[in-house]
Amino acid sequence: MIDFRSLKDIIDRAEEQSKPISVLTLTQTAIDMEISEEKVLTRMHENLRIMREAAAHGSKADVKSVSGLSGGMAYKVKTCTEAGQTISGGLLPEIIYTALAISEWNACMGKIVAAPTAGSCGILPACLFALQGKYALSDDALVSGLLTASAVGMVIARNATLAGAEGGCQAECGSAAAMAAAAMVEVMGGTPSMCGHAAAQVLKSVMGLVCDPVAGLVEEPCIIRNPSSASIALVAAELSLAGIESLIPVDEVIATMGQIGKQLPESLRETAEGGIAICKTGRRLAREVAGGLWQG
Repeated sequence: MIDFRSLKDIIDRAEEQSKPISVLTLTQTAIDMEISEEKVLTRMHENLRIMREAAAHGSKADVKSVSGLSGGMAYKVKTCTEAGQTISGGLLPEIIYTALAISEWNACMGKIVAAPTAGSCGILPACLFALQGKYALSDDALVSGLLTASAVGMVIARNATLAGAEGGCQAECGSAAAMAAAAMVEVMGGTPSMCGHAAAQVLKSVMGLVCDPVAGLVEEPCIIRNPSSASIALVAAELSLAGIESLIPVDEVIATMGQIGKQLPESLRETAEGGIAICKTGRRLAREVAGGLWQG
C-alpha cells in the first residue's frame, strides 16, 4: 500500500523491488480508483493524446487569446528552431516552443491536461515530447513518465500545495518542473533515487517563486514561466542522471516549499495585487484587458 505521503518511502520500495516508480504508481492508482491497470493506462494514453493535440494547436501562427496578451510565441520559436536559428540547439528549443504552445492554447481556452495545474500545463508534456522526438521513445515510455510524475505531484499535494493561490508559482510551475524532471530521469533509464534527486534540485531552484499574473489572467508572466521551468527540469534531470545528488532530501525540500508558500504575502499568491501585476505597465495592461473584454 502506497499512500503517496513520502517520496523516500516510494523510492525505497521501488528500489527494494527493483521496479521503476511508474510501476508502483500504476498498481496503487488502479487500487485507489477501483479499476484495472489496463484502464489506468488507457486514461493516461488519452491524457498524452490531449497534450499532443494541444501542442499542435498552440504552435499555429494564428493563435491569439481573448485578452490579446498572448499568442503566436510558440510559432515564432518553432519557426526559428526548424530553420536552425536557435542559440542552444538540441532539446531545449523544442522544449521551449512546446511548453509555450500548450500554455498558449490554455490561454485560448483550448483543451489541455492540468499537469498538475492549468497554469503549468506545458512543462511536463514539453519535456517528454522533446525526449520522444530525439530518442524515438514510444508512447508507452512517455506514459510511464506521466505515472512517475503523478507520484511526485501527489506527494507534493499532500505535503505542500500545487496551487498558486496557496503557495505562489513555486507550487504550480515548480511542482510541474519537479514532476517533469523525475519523469525524464525515469524514461531515460535513471533509478528511482535519481528521480527523487531531480525533483529536489528543481524545487530548490524555484524556491520562493511568486504568482503575480497581470490582469489576474494565466498569461503574463505565467506562459513564459512554462518554458523557463521546463528548462530547469532539463538541467535537474541532467544533473541527476550524471550522479549528482541533492544534499537536502526531496521530502524535506517539498516541506520547505510548503512552508515558504504560507509565508508569502497574499499579494504574491495569484491575487494580481503584487509583483509585476502592479508595475506601471502591468496596471496599464490590466486596464486595457478589462476594457477590451467589457466592450467585447
